Amino acid sequence: MTGLDRNSVRRTAVLAGAALIVGLLPLASAGTAAAADPDPVPVDRFEGEVPFASQPAEGLFTWGGDADDPPELTLAERSDAPEGAKVLAGDYDISGYGGFTHDYAADQPGHDWSAHKGIRFWWDGQDNGKKTAFEIKDGGANGEASELWTTSFTDDFSGWKQIEIPFGDFTYRTDYQPVGGIDQVLGLTQMWGYAVTLPVGAPGRFAMDDVELYGKADQSLRASVTTDAAVYPVKEGGTASVKVSVATTGSAPIDEPVTVAYESAGGTAESGKDYTPVKGEITFPAGTESGASRTVRVPTLRDRTGEAAETVPLKLTVTGAKAPAETPQVVIDAHGLPYLDAKLPVKKRVADLLSRMSLAEKAGQMTQAERGAIGAGGDIAAYDLGSLLSGGGSTPTPNTPAAWAKMIDGYQLRAQATRFQIPLIYGVDAVHGHNNLAGATVMPHNIGIGATRDPALAERTGAVTAAEVRATGVPWDFAPCLCVTRDERWGRSYESFGEDPALVESMETVVQGLQGDRSGRDLKDDDRVLATAKHFVGDGGTAYGSSTTGSYTVDQGVTKVSRQELEAVHLAPFQEAVDRGVGTVMPSYSSLDLGDGQGPVKMHARADMINGVLKDRMGFDGFVISDWNAIDQLPGDYAAHVRTSVNAGVDMMMVPYGYKEFSATLIDEAKAGRVTDRRIDDAVARILAQKFRLGLFEKPYADTSGASAIGSTAHRAVARQAAAESQVLLKNAGSVLPLKKSQKVYVAGSNADDIGNQTGGWTITWQGSSGNITPGTTIFQGMRKAGGDVTYSKDASASTAGYDVGVVVVGETPYAEGVGDVGNGNDLELTAADKAAVDTVCAAMKCAVLIVSGRPQLIGDRLGDVDALVASWLPGTEGDGVADVLYGRRAFTGQLPVTWPKSESQLPINVGDTSYDPQFPYGWGLTTLTNVPGGGTASLRALALVAAAAERAGAGTVARTAVTKARLLVQQKIGTAVTAASAKPFADADHLLLTGHYADAVAKLTQAYRAG
Repeated sequence: MTGLDRNSVRRTAVLAGAALIVGLLPLASAGTAAAADPDPVPVDRFEGEVPFASQPAEGLFTWGGDADDPPELTLAERSDAPEGAKVLAGDYDISGYGGFTHDYAADQPGHDWSAHKGIRFWWDGQDNGKKTAFEIKDGGANGEASELWTTSFTDDFSGWKQIEIPFGDFTYRTDYQPVGGIDQVLGLTQMWGYAVTLPVGAPGRFAMDDVELYGKADQSLRASVTTDAAVYPVKEGGTASVKVSVATTGSAPIDEPVTVAYESAGGTAESGKDYTPVKGEITFPAGTESGASRTVRVPTLRDRTGEAAETVPLKLTVTGAKAPAETPQVVIDAHGLPYLDAKLPVKKRVADLLSRMSLAEKAGQMTQAERGAIGAGGDIAAYDLGSLLSGGGSTPTPNTPAAWAKMIDGYQLRAQATRFQIPLIYGVDAVHGHNNLAGATVMPHNIGIGATRDPALAERTGAVTAAEVRATGVPWDFAPCLCVTRDERWGRSYESFGEDPALVESMETVVQGLQGDRSGRDLKDDDRVLATAKHFVGDGGTAYGSSTTGSYTVDQGVTKVSRQELEAVHLAPFQEAVDRGVGTVMPSYSSLDLGDGQGPVKMHARADMINGVLKDRMGFDGFVISDWNAIDQLPGDYAAHVRTSVNAGVDMMMVPYGYKEFSATLIDEAKAGRVTDRRIDDAVARILAQKFRLGLFEKPYADTSGASAIGSTAHRAVARQAAAESQVLLKNAGSVLPLKKSQKVYVAGSNADDIGNQTGGWTITWQGSSGNITPGTTIFQGMRKAGGDVTYSKDASASTAGYDVGVVVVGETPYAEGVGDVGNGNDLELTAADKAAVDTVCAAMKCAVLIVSGRPQLIGDRLGDVDALVASWLPGTEGDGVADVLYGRRAFTGQLPVTWPKSESQLPINVGDTSYDPQFPYGWGLTTLTNVPGGGTASLRALALVAAAAERAGAGTVARTAVTKARLLVQQKIGTAVTAASAKPFADADHLLLTGHYADAVAKLTQAYRAG
C-alpha cells in the first residue's frame, strides 16, 4: 500500500490545483477607511525589511514541483510602486506547481490578525485571464506546520489594482496534512504568513506590493455558533440533546447579541409520527462568555414496526455570528430489522441487509477514501462510504492514541446518518507495529522477523500490533506482506520475510497474531484486527528495469515466470494465508507475464488470478481491497479501469481522493450492464460479512481499554526479543562477540544512535526519516543501558586510543517502495562516511560491524579487516534487543532470510539457483551458544540417523534440533571460507528443513561440510 502525498516536496509546497480554487474574488479599489476602522497593519512592504530567507528565520522563499518551477524573485525599484520605492517582482514558467511564501520566524510567536476584516495587496495586472491562488497560514507551531486557508483572484485587468480579501472568503485546505494546532477554524490569533501559487502552463511575470491587514473585524468573523456534533443518533422513543454553543476568536466575550433560531424541518422522518417537532430561538446576550452553550431537545416517538434509520435535520438560523458549517441531524436509529440481530448467523444478516440496499449504497460500500480527502466527514453519509484509511503519515493532531480514537469515532458517527447505519471499516498500514502512531511499539521489519526463524515469536509480534492498533479505533491492518523477495534491489524487500516461500509460509503465524482463531470468531475482540495478505501475487519477483512507474526500477514492474514457478514460489504463501482465515487480500501494483502470449497484465485486471485462483480454487471468502489508486494504472479510460478491476474480482477500491468519481462510475457501469448485479452483490456481501465478524454493527466506536498498553513495557519486551532474535552473526573471528562489560568499547557509525534509521521506512511517515522520530532505544543507548563502558563518535573522529574493541553501526537510511529501488538513487554500497568509520575503527582495534539495513550491503572488500559482522536488519524501536546479543544476555541465533551477495552483478541470487556463489548463503547464522557441537563427520552421521528417525515418527521438534546441530557444526568448519561448493548445499538444507525434509537437510549439510 502506498503512502500519502507520493510527490510531496515540502509542506508549504503542496499548493494547489484548480480543484481548490474557490472562484473569482471581488476586486476592490482602495477606499477611505471608516473612522472606526483600525489603521492598516503592514505585512510586507517589499522595501527590504523582509529578506529572502527560509525557516526558522522570517523571510520570503520560493518552491515548486521540480527544479524549474520555483519563480525568480527580486525586489525591483519601480517609479509607479503603489507604496515606497520597491515592489516584489518575478518571472515564472511553471509546468507542475510553483510559487512563493512569506513565513514569519519559527522561533517567534505567531501574529494576531483577529482585529481586522481581511488582507489586501496591490497586484500589477497582466490581463491574462488566469487565476492565482492566495493562501494564509493559521495555527500550528510555525508556517511549515500550519493549516492552509485558500482563495483566489483572476488577473483580468491591466496595471496596478488593490485586491481586498475578507477573511471570510478563505476556505480550509482539506487535501493538505498539517502537523500541529489543527482545528479547522480560522482563528486569526496565531497567523504565520501567506503564500501565492502562480499560474501554470505558460511563461509569465508578476509584480506585487504592500501586503497589509485592513478594516475592522465583524463580529460574525470573530464569533461563531457551533454544535457539539453533526449527527445525533438516538434510539426510537428517546430524546436527542443538541448542544448549541457560541465561541469567539481569542475567547473574548461577545460584544453584540447572537440569536439562533432553530426548527426541525425536512429529513426522512415524519413530523408527528416519528418525532415531536420543535421550534424556537436561543439568545446569547452581549457580554456572554465564549464557550457558553444552550441545549435543544428533540423528542422521538416509538412505533411497533422495524425500519431503517430516519433523519431529523435541525435547521439553525444565526444572527450576529457565523452559522455552523452544516445542519445538525438527529438520527432515529434503525431497529427491528433482521440484520441488526447479533444472534443470527452472519450469512443471514448479510443476506437481509443486502436485500434492502440500493445500488448507490452498495457502490458506497465498495469505496474507500483517505481521511485527508473528506474534510469534516459529511461525504461519509452523502456517498454511503464503506471505508476510510490513513495512508503513511496521515495522522490526527496530536498523534496520540486518544486523538486517533476520537478522530475515527467522529467518522463512525457520520456513518450513523446513513439509512442502514453500516459502520465504516478503517484501515492502516501497521506493517511492523502501529507504525503511524508516535510512541507505539515498533517491531523489526518482516525481513528481521524472517531472520528469527521463530513462528511463535512472529505470532506474538502480530498480537502486540493488533492490540495497539485496535485500541486506537482501527479494526483493519494492511498487513502482512507475503511477498517472496527474489531481488534485493527491490525497495520493498524488507517487507518480505525472505526469499524462500517455505520461510514466508512458516512466518504466517502472524495472521493468527493479528486475527486470532482461523474461524474469525476472535475478530470482535478488542485486541484483534482484520489482516490483509499482500500483494497478490508475485510482487517480489518483478524484474530489474521492468517498472514503468516514474523513476522506479523494480517496484510495480513485471514478474515473468512459468506457471510452475508462480505456483511454487509466489502463490504458495497465499494458499497458506487463506487456510489461516485471512480476512482480506490486496492485489499487487505489478504485472504478471506467464509466457502465454498475453504479455504483462496488471494484477488488478487479472480475473484469472483473483476470481479464478484466489476465490474459486483457494476458497478465499474474505474481500479483495485494491492498492492505493492502483486501478489508475490499467489501460483505457476511467470507466474501463472501474469495470475491469471490479469484474476481475476486486471488491473494494482504494481511491483516496477519487471516491466520488469511482462511486459514480461504478453506478453508471452497473446501470449499463457492464458490471453485473451479481458481481456487485458478491463484493458487498464479502465486505459486510467482515464488518459483522468484527462486531462493528454492535460496537462501531473505539474500545480504548487497551490504550494504556500501547508502547508498554510488556509490548516492548516482545519487540526487544524480536530484535535480539533477528540479529544474524555472519562472522566472529576470535570470538570478538559477545562483548564483556569490562571492556572499553568505541562505538561509531551513522546508525548507532539514530532511531529513525533503525526503524526504517513506514515509520511515522510513509518513507520514514532519520532522527528522533518516535520514542525508543537506539543501539548505542541499549549498549549503555546494558552496563557497557561505551563511548560514541559518529564519524570516528574522536581518538581511538585506549579502547579494547570497536562497534561500528552502519547501513541504510529509510525509504519505502520504489523510492528505495536500487538504481533509483540507491545502491547496495555503504556510504563514504560509513566506509571511513569502518576503516578507522577496524584499523585501530578489534572490531564488530553491525549493518542496519533493509537488505544486504556489499561488504566483501572489507570483510578481511572486520573481526565480527552482524546483519542487524531494521530492528525497530528496541535497541536493547541488539545490545542483549552484543553483551551475551541472549545468544545470537538468527539466520539469513535472504542470500548475501558478493556483488550487485550477482543479483538476483536465491536459494535453489543452479549457479550459487554468495558471500554468505541463505540460512547462514553463527551462534554464541557455548554448546556448538563437534565431532565432524561422525557427528553428522549420528545426526542424520536421528533426523531420519524423527521424521518417520513425526517428531518435528527432535528432527529440527538435529538439523540445527548439524548446521552449526558445518558453519564452525567453514568459517568465512564460503565457496560455491559449500554454499549451495548449505542453503538447500535450510529450505529442506523448512519443508519438513529433515534427513535430506542433514545430507545436504554433510555435503557442504565435505566441500568446506
